Amino acid sequence: MIKLFAVCYQRFQSVASLLQSPFLLLVRLYWGWQFAQAGWGKMQHIHKVTGFFQSLGIPFPAFNAHFVAGVEFFGGILLILGLASRLTGLILTINMLVAYWTASRDALFSVISDPGTFYGDAAYTFLFAALLVLIFGAGWISVDTLIAKQYRQRTQQA
Repeated sequence: MIKLFAVCYQRFQSVASLLQSPFLLLVRLYWGWQFAQAGWGKMQHIHKVTGFFQSLGIPFPAFNAHFVAGVEFFGGILLILGLASRLTGLILTINMLVAYWTASRDALFSVISDPGTFYGDAAYTFLFAALLVLIFGAGWISVDTLIAKQYRQRTQQA
């Protein structure tokens, strides 16, 4: 009976593992689009973002507004493509942690005492998506995978 359960569970794990790359693709497409839209929105209203950053006491608010807009816009596009995914995930994770630190500090510090406040913040899902890509990569449906495949083929031929 235990052996049958072990075999069935192993098959279940194999089938469930097949969902990893399609799931990562969906995360990248949806949240890449969301990041790109957020960055584009910041670019279109850079003066408002600069004023907001200034109100938060962020140093060099104009420079940082442009920088964050670019990180989110181009980072979103890179996520969609699955290009430089883990590096992009790292940069976007740092970006969202800084967003928590500067704009939602109370939510950040409530992660243990009041988790609902932490994950109810708008930055949470962006942070979570960036962390998923940072930790798990882009999956096999990505430009990263195509580049790695080409690299392996060229090194095997050499």
